[in-house]
Amino acid sequence: MSGTGPAAGMAAMSEPLFSRTLEVRYHDADPHGAVRLTALLAYLQDVAAEHALALGVAVKDLRRLGLTWVLSRVHLQLARLPRCGEQVTIRTWPVSREGIFSVRDFELLDGRGERFGCATSSWAVLDLKSRRPVRIDACLPAYPLHPLRALDDPFAAVPTADRWETELQLPVLRGNLDINGHVNNTVYAGWALEAVPSRIFDHAVPLAVEINFRAEVHYGDRIISRCSVIDEGADLWLLHRIDHAEDGRELARLRSRWQPGR
Repeated sequence: MSGTGPAAGMAAMSEPLFSRTLEVRYHDADPHGAVRLTALLAYLQDVAAEHALALGVAVKDLRRLGLTWVLSRVHLQLARLPRCGEQVTIRTWPVSREGIFSVRDFELLDGRGERFGCATSSWAVLDLKSRRPVRIDACLPAYPLHPLRALDDPFAAVPTADRWETELQLPVLRGNLDINGHVNNTVYAGWALEAVPSRIFDHAVPLAVEINFRAEVHYGDRIISRCSVIDEGADLWLLHRIDHAEDGRELARLRSRWQPGR
């Protein structure tokens, strides 16, 4: 991925808006040459982290206080998937910080500056010892907000299915872990995609995903990824759930929208 240079990061120290231009590399593309949904989620995470660093509230800043950021919700909507070699500009800004949550939104622009996607996310600050969230205003310095929603989502609960069409058990690998020592949020999306029925995965394009993270999972655990198709109209709607294989804890709920045609 290529950035726009350090000047943009320095300017963001006093501005709520931040942007980076990235290139879809070969290792980010699927067998059809389009960017993987998990790669796009990683782009959002990386740009958010870079902006947090400029604002003085990056993970490394919080860890000095015995705290860290954790992602609670994310909702990504796309008009299309960019192709390998395309440039993607991601604009991001913190929308609000109330109680234990801070909302951050995103716009995704193509090489012509046209918007092809948007996303919203909700973050909490976690106490590393208690593993419980803390009030943001009580522990973090002020940073500028931009109260404009790129995607107006009230973060209502993602539903779950009564029955599952597919079910897949997977191990939690070392490569799934992030700087906090637990499974990175993009991995949950990857687990969900693995359970999508082949009749959909091979012939449709994922253009939206909502993820509700509910519990942590660690190296050495095993998870069960479940998927159910709930609507096969003009667009295909799928529900997903990630459960802990040993104790049955619900780890994440997801809902995705697919468009037929590759």
